[in-house]
Amino acid sequence: MSNTETHPAEMKCGGPADDADSSAVEVLTARQVPLGGPRAMPVRRTLPQRARTLIGAWCFADHYGPDDVSVTGGMDVAPHPHTGLQTVSWLFSGEIEHRDSLGSHAYVRPGELNLMTGGFGISHTEVSTPGTTVLHGVQLWVALPDEHRDAARDFQHHVPAPVPLDGGSARVFLGTLAGDTSPVRTFTPLLGAELSVDPGAAVTLDVDPEFEHGLLVDAGDVRLNGTVLKPAELGYAAPGRAALTVTNEGPDAARLVLLGGPPFGEEIVMWWNFIGRTHDDIVRAREAWQNASDRFGRVEGYPGDRLAAPALPNATLTPRRNPSPAAGDAR
Repeated sequence: MSNTETHPAEMKCGGPADDADSSAVEVLTARQVPLGGPRAMPVRRTLPQRARTLIGAWCFADHYGPDDVSVTGGMDVAPHPHTGLQTVSWLFSGEIEHRDSLGSHAYVRPGELNLMTGGFGISHTEVSTPGTTVLHGVQLWVALPDEHRDAARDFQHHVPAPVPLDGGSARVFLGTLAGDTSPVRTFTPLLGAELSVDPGAAVTLDVDPEFEHGLLVDAGDVRLNGTVLKPAELGYAAPGRAALTVTNEGPDAARLVLLGGPPFGEEIVMWWNFIGRTHDDIVRAREAWQNASDRFGRVEGYPGDRLAAPALPNATLTPRRNPSPAAGDAR
């Protein structure tokens, strides 16, 4: 997915800052951003934001729908570039056609993971299919560590089977949870899973205490370790916890996305669809895209023009840092 904002925020992410409250669950609210389509489908963005820019290597989270495509026009994102990251596509309903400059032509369907590695440079398109009536899902980005940020283009597909939990179920699309491990390759340890929690149930998940975690609520009246989370909010839990308890206090099943990973110890500069380490990295990537260089390849089969990169700001990037992840209680 592209960041289609015409004036994307410039940010330098990571590094130390003030300590976070180690015992509390931090509640992150979303901001609405228009995305693609003739009438601009709205998405809810919880990462990055001023309060927190990364959770592990997860650096971008868009949550959209349920979206009536007859009203919004659905998703139609023209060819656009990525560097220094992986994109993770996960749907609850609808279907998206994916094409990229690696030559991949695939479909994103509910319960199926599509992971694309941008590395040194890739371009792709995302278009909701004609048969889609309701589009609903999440689009996530993972920052690549410095030693792998110029990795080769790659595309992986995986269909995780549901794993029963006491009070619900999980689909583990990245990493390990509840005894299930995804075979999908990543460049840092990660966790990504869709959770379903039965009405009135409380699910306790054993997790890696070295990870920080984020729980994105799609639907349900939910508490994370006792803290209320509303739909479209993301709850952040610092490292140090060996278990997370998710309680559904509502009359219907709750649906959530759990993200995790060890704190990302590197500073990154993220602007538009690029991740680098310096302002000059972003300048070079933008120039390569604007000049249609071979760095990003070509996407075949899309009936339209490429997205043009927004204008760069007339200033160098300014730091925007995460609070230092303090060890949480291990309860």
